[in-house]
Amino acid sequence: MSGDAWISETAPYLAPREQGKPDAWTEEAARRGRSGGQTLLQVGEVSAPALVRAALNLGPDDQVVVRSRLILLDGHPVEIARSYYPVAVARGTRLADPRKIPGGAVSLLRDLGFSSGSVLEDVSAGLADPEEREHLALPEGSAVLRLLRTTTTAEGVPFEASWMTMPADRHLTYRLGK
Repeated sequence: MSGDAWISETAPYLAPREQGKPDAWTEEAARRGRSGGQTLLQVGEVSAPALVRAALNLGPDDQVVVRSRLILLDGHPVEIARSYYPVAVARGTRLADPRKIPGGAVSLLRDLGFSSGSVLEDVSAGLADPEEREHLALPEGSAVLRLLRTTTTAEGVPFEASWMTMPADRHLTYRLGK
């Protein structure tokens, strides 16, 4: 989003989509006269990174299903979004299928009985690692913002951890309430 002041609200990304509606990112970009899209980079079972294990209350050997996507704006990469799910939630579902999910993951999760009770977002900054530099077309020494979003049920059970990486010149504004 280089140089763009982009005020984004989290709520649309956490709400199930109506059938036939585009995903939240595509819809948000279109409202601004832009083209939003995404490329699926990886889907499958992996060892959970430490921060994901902690967010999802998993043990050191627990596997997760990851859905990693490159988020595009007008055809240019602006974010890497990785969503992690405990295998007990995702194994054998469309979350583990390396294709786009009709209606999006939030709608599928709702259909599987997992609705958002609370969301915790943690933002940090650091230097981009080689994979982040490659996917986001950043030069060596570039800084990135990283946002870890953990979604839990009303009972406090975590079922999704999303790790988003974006260039540091991205402007994040959070709007809460109505």
